[in-house]
Amino acid sequence: MKILAISGSLRPGSANTSLLRATTTLFAPGVDLTIYEGLADLPHFNPELDSELPPSSVKNLREQLQSSDGVLICTPEYAYGMPGVLKNALDWIVSSGELVGKPVATISASPSEFGADKAHASLLLTLTALAANIIEGASLTVPFVTKKLNGKGELTDPDTVKSLISALNTFVRGIEAHGASL
Repeated sequence: MKILAISGSLRPGSANTSLLRATTTLFAPGVDLTIYEGLADLPHFNPELDSELPPSSVKNLREQLQSSDGVLICTPEYAYGMPGVLKNALDWIVSSGELVGKPVATISASPSEFGADKAHASLLLTLTALAANIIEGASLTVPFVTKKLNGKGELTDPDTVKSLISALNTFVRGIEAHGASL
């Protein structure tokens, strides 16, 4: 099973990216998770550039999405919404449809007590517009995330690990059910 993971943060030391890295050790055997590294390379969305020959970075994103069985998106919150770079990436796939019916799980994390809940709601709204198959029970908000990671960016909070494992297992079952229905 191939899962593409996308962090909505460009910072290398991002808590959200750290959470995605932590998931690589929490999935059951047989799950291959790849963290998408091209978010910063995507040009600003421009419908004039979205043609038969889109920019190579856009083509790469679309190919990675197409070849995945599911997509895991983890986002911080900026000004009560998802970061512009993440929204930009999603805008590039509106017309090409790589997320139509694709199983998706979401995580949002923040140092605040709200766990980036507004960004999470914004992300879910956009994914709904893209006709993604948002797997119920596979989404998670993580409040006070900086207290749950150590200095190396490793997840150390047992309750968050437990919640993350539960969400990831639900996600895998959703992907399997989606595959069985095709």
